[in-house]
Amino acid sequence: MRILTIAILTLFAAAAGAQDLSFMGHLPPAARAEAQDIVQHADFIFETRTPPRKVRLATMETLFDHPRLAAAMWRNCQFVPAFHAFIHPDGAWSLDDGRGLRGTLRLVYQRPGHRVYLVEGRADQGRLKTPFAVGARMLTSYRYWEGKNGFESDLQTWTALDSALLGFFARPFRGYIKGRQDEFIAYINSNVATFGEFADLNPMDFYGPIKRDGDPVALREFKALFLRK
Repeated sequence: MRILTIAILTLFAAAAGAQDLSFMGHLPPAARAEAQDIVQHADFIFETRTPPRKVRLATMETLFDHPRLAAAMWRNCQFVPAFHAFIHPDGAWSLDDGRGLRGTLRLVYQRPGHRVYLVEGRADQGRLKTPFAVGARMLTSYRYWEGKNGFESDLQTWTALDSALLGFFARPFRGYIKGRQDEFIAYINSNVATFGEFADLNPMDFYGPIKRDGDPVALREFKALFLRK
């Protein structure tokens, strides 16, 4: 049955644009069931390739593994939205901008150069210029590597909106939504790479601002990762 399910999902991916679902068989059973449900009810299926950035892969992975530190560095650079990160007891972590935009990410598969997340996001009424709150579940397959021109990544996403009506009305704007997603992912990736590169070169530039920011976990992680090399 498991082999049949994976085969069906692979065929679905081919019909939807040759999306790669080969990782499904590696997910824990509960996560695999949730991922399959998102894929089967996806309103949008997109793939985004980010341009190379001059930052070490090891630095990016350090930031991926320490979201509170990454969020503190993000705020120090005054990027918007001004996210705060929160770690949950089960290892999941959330981002919240304090203005009605928040998301929770669970890492359900990891190997060198590849991470798979299950994401739940919500924007309050008006936060994304919508007359109602918008929620979505997302399956994200994030592949990354260090090429000759720097750090690169490929992101595949399956998004199931919490409203079938919203999904229906959004379909004519698929191209626009795809473009905005590409822009947002490139923006996030570029910003993280920027402060990762600066932290590698001049870590003390971040020390004072992170200390003033007041997150003791982020400060402890920064000292351990960037000041004790």
